[in-house]
Amino acid sequence: MAQSERLLETLQSGPQQDSETPLSQSLLLGFDTETTGARPGSDAIVSATLVLRNPGLGHSKDVMGEWIINPHRKMSPGASRVNGFTDAYLQEHGMEPQDALERIAKVIATAQLANIPLLAYNAPFDVAMLQHDLGQWKLESLESRMGGDGILIVDPLVIDRAVSHRSGKRTLGYTTEYYGVEPDGDFHNATADTVAAVDLIQPMTTLYPQIGRLTVGELMVWQQHAHRVWKESFNQWLTSKGRRPIHDGWFE
Repeated sequence: MAQSERLLETLQSGPQQDSETPLSQSLLLGFDTETTGARPGSDAIVSATLVLRNPGLGHSKDVMGEWIINPHRKMSPGASRVNGFTDAYLQEHGMEPQDALERIAKVIATAQLANIPLLAYNAPFDVAMLQHDLGQWKLESLESRMGGDGILIVDPLVIDRAVSHRSGKRTLGYTTEYYGVEPDGDFHNATADTVAAVDLIQPMTTLYPQIGRLTVGELMVWQQHAHRVWKESFNQWLTSKGRRPIHDGWFE
């Protein structure tokens, strides 16, 4: 059975998760992409991974789907240097976007309808890339597949900013090092990044029990508030340096 089919079947045959489920016990669907560049709306996804994690079963029982996509547009040189994909490789090995994106969106929507959060590090980027690509190829949006409901997200970056109060960079690499997570493969690979991001939840919820007690139903409001608090503080710092403030929201 193809990976994506097994992942979808596992979700379809599983139970509905309760909104009162605490984050420390919640099933999670990890998500990461590699892209032609860093501009949602102009660039496109070339690689994506989804990882279903049941915390009661652990890493070895993860169910995974991986996709390589021919974006029908050129890789930017900078992105190619980071993720290693070339135009020639994608043209030879990539799936057609309509097929890959439809499968990815169907898996995510199925998890969302079961109240299983989508976990992504710096989630607005990956979700925006996916939403744009779905629209670009005239495929149904995630919200439409879920009856108009918003997306249920877990973003370890937002959580870490709110609770760790540490100095230094907050890239996925630095954050996993801080929490003692050993990467399974090289960063800037969608699969390695997805697994690493999902792996963050166990040490985060152990080190900060208040995060582990957050329920699935509380997650979005808590993270929206946490992002607003961080943005206000960050903008004060930017202004003090004579730089422009940011205006990005977090799924609001």
